[in-house]
Amino acid sequence: MESYEDGYAIRSIDTNSVLKNTFFRMFLGLLASAGTAFYVYESGLYISVIMGGYFYALAIAELVVVLIFSLLFKKLSPALVTILFFGYAFLNGFTLSVVFAAFEFTSVTYAFAGTAVLFGALALVGYTTKRDISKFGTILSIALLVGLVLTIINIFLGNTFLDIALDWAILFIFCGLTIYDINKIKLMQESGFCDDEKLYVYGAMQLYLDFINIFLRILSLFGKRRD
Repeated sequence: MESYEDGYAIRSIDTNSVLKNTFFRMFLGLLASAGTAFYVYESGLYISVIMGGYFYALAIAELVVVLIFSLLFKKLSPALVTILFFGYAFLNGFTLSVVFAAFEFTSVTYAFAGTAVLFGALALVGYTTKRDISKFGTILSIALLVGLVLTIINIFLGNTFLDIALDWAILFIFCGLTIYDINKIKLMQESGFCDDEKLYVYGAMQLYLDFINIFLRILSLFGKRRD
């Protein structure tokens, strides 16, 4: 929405509307992933995903979608950006189907509910903070990259203590990223970074990734595995 004063266009700031639309799209993305994951597990397709070698292919496909989304975001139309977001959500649903195979359903439910409560609290902090937290973005990104590299290395080492420590570290990093991303979305809207429709989807993708990673870490730390 724009208003006019002395012949100049002035962008009307409505952060509440932006966050509402962003969270709505994030929720739809989570719903798409959850529904896909449950169907793939219940239908038995998850066995093909794990045993058939498709898991790594899906992981690579997800990475490609994220890279295209990130690198070409400003050049793509709102429709294509939306397709990429929901395409990623559905792909991620296939890989997340293994969660139902590895953990008891009640643990998955409790972990999801706990993530929702924690995520809501973090979002509130990010929305209401008056501090300049833009400088933390680079620090958090570097810390996450280090954590992911160590996680990959530990796949071969198999050190249980390091695995638990990394789960906690990455959980805290994504908690910080959630606060940072909420604040970033506000600033992007206020500065007129891009078309609002694209901003909704951009924000939804960032928050979706934060939510999923917090959920997976909470489930890994507290979830009860199947026998």
